[in-house]
Amino acid sequence: MTRPRSQQVSLDATPYYHCICRCVRRAFLCGKDHYSGNDYDHRREWVVERLAVLVEVFAIDLCAYAVMSNHYHVVLRLDKARADSWADAEVAQRWLTLFGGSMLVLRWLNGVTDGAESDAALAVIHQWRQRLCDLGWFMKCLNEHLARRANAEDGCKGRFWESRYKSQALLDEKAVLACMAYVDLNPVRAGMAETPERSAFTSIQQRSDALKSKPASTNSKESHPKLLEFVSATNINACWQETLCDVRLMDYLELVDRTGRAVRAGKRGHIHVQADPIQSTGTRILALAL
Repeated sequence: MTRPRSQQVSLDATPYYHCICRCVRRAFLCGKDHYSGNDYDHRREWVVERLAVLVEVFAIDLCAYAVMSNHYHVVLRLDKARADSWADAEVAQRWLTLFGGSMLVLRWLNGVTDGAESDAALAVIHQWRQRLCDLGWFMKCLNEHLARRANAEDGCKGRFWESRYKSQALLDEKAVLACMAYVDLNPVRAGMAETPERSAFTSIQQRSDALKSKPASTNSKESHPKLLEFVSATNINACWQETLCDVRLMDYLELVDRTGRAVRAGKRGHIHVQADPIQSTGTRILALAL
């Protein structure tokens, strides 16, 4: 039986969640449709561009992502403490970057409300603050935007996603890292890429390219989303809220590399035994990841 979303998300249990959304029937999020001959690869850029916008607005961090042909994965961390720390005016301004605001709040921002109006405006802003650290609202802002763009391009109406989205709570550090590795290895397992660092539109490629001081992708012009950082020499004293678990990027790269070399039944691809390790692409990666 399907459980209400309110029962699937508990910040008391964990702030980390793995979300998956898949297109309905034979609809293509991206990639080439062999039935019609249409190429939807440009829609991959829509996903990462929208993620880049949303992680700057919401109090939600992006840990990992992978954009596949008919679905995508994201691993997210909800940060309620950050949302609570924002001033009321900042909450209103963040919300207004995505939605049209009520006239009452706009009047409050301009300082022309009286006592009763100010109280009412603050009540609205309080609701917005809750939404800015809410998983459902984040996914709504992502999926609705993509569905509208895809339907407009296809000249059609109706459902684009087969369901709202699927989410899985990640209850400890081991689960978070294992899930991130699973997400980052999706293109390799599907036979779409030979190695993780060549997996286009994934967080592992973005992290790898950033370490090599290269543009995040040589095949597209998309704005890449900000990723939650691992522990490193530059943020060793950062509080736990500012980093991804208590793990170095070097250790995570090794986890992905070793996991990807395992041959899995039912999976089309794996990292070839003769392929270079991810972390061997240069001494600069080693220095920065340590």
